[in-house]
Amino acid sequence: MPIDASTQVRPGVDTPDTLTEILLGLRLDGVEYGRCEMHEPWALAFGPSHEARFHFIAQGACWMRTEDTDWEQLNAGDALLMPRGTYHELASSPEVPAVEIDAMARRRLSDNLFLVKDDDNAIMVEGAVAPSHVMFCGSMRFNLDPLHPLLMMMPEVMRACDLAQRDPAVPALIEAMEREVTMDRIGACGIMARLADVLAATIIRAWVECACSDASGWIAAVRCPQIGRVLAAVHRQPERDWSVAELAEVMGASRSRFIEKFTGAVGETPARYVARVKMFQARQWIAREGLRVAVVANRLGYDSEASFSRAFKRIIGHPPSQARLG
Repeated sequence: MPIDASTQVRPGVDTPDTLTEILLGLRLDGVEYGRCEMHEPWALAFGPSHEARFHFIAQGACWMRTEDTDWEQLNAGDALLMPRGTYHELASSPEVPAVEIDAMARRRLSDNLFLVKDDDNAIMVEGAVAPSHVMFCGSMRFNLDPLHPLLMMMPEVMRACDLAQRDPAVPALIEAMEREVTMDRIGACGIMARLADVLAATIIRAWVECACSDASGWIAAVRCPQIGRVLAAVHRQPERDWSVAELAEVMGASRSRFIEKFTGAVGETPARYVARVKMFQARQWIAREGLRVAVVANRLGYDSEASFSRAFKRIIGHPPSQARLG
């Protein structure tokens, strides 16, 4: 997550809205993108993944379920985001046995762009029978650790119903994605990655605004301006040695009131939350940016590498030296 160390939090002065702060901090790296053309009856199983997954139903109503939820109908224009890559199935009908998505015939269009069809012959033959369902699917990697508190507070499935109708920018976005998926052009992968980034952010925003009545966790924190300011400050400066008093000042409340409200909305104490944010940021610096443990410990304000390593292992479950391997 980009960090601007020069940014200072001024108590009593509102930052941009919390959702904007969070979306600006989230970035996605594209792993794989595809256009799926299916002829009913069909059913696809998407196994658990370390990457986030998204789907946009472009044509034809279908059904979706996870291991913990029953079948739910999706309509053309619906969009789904699985921030933690939860196992799920998509089907033209709940009665159809699911086939693993990786077992489907696919044609590489360029780099990590694929055309997926349910007919081995149709994928090579022009003028084949028109598909009953068309979906845009993708696997993406957040710039945050999958177990980062921000991602863990998100629901398993984020659905933006009739997203194309709610947001006038979405049809143009999907049209652009379709062009990039179906045309083998130079730079298609980079453009798709940016479009997917925007789509995922749009799904998050639409879900927050329109599609969730949950009164706890991440959504409650985002909707609460006071707690939202605190979360934005912590994620903007994870290297800062935040004290409870400083965070209470950002919220504009007494220490006791701040602790009570933060814990009720987020589900853990401010100190625990800040510690987890620091350690997951540390794991990213070590694993993705290749920083030495001593450098990370110093950046996070620890007196010694040993004390940092103990804190890292307590929260992450293994020493920081193993983060580079994972």
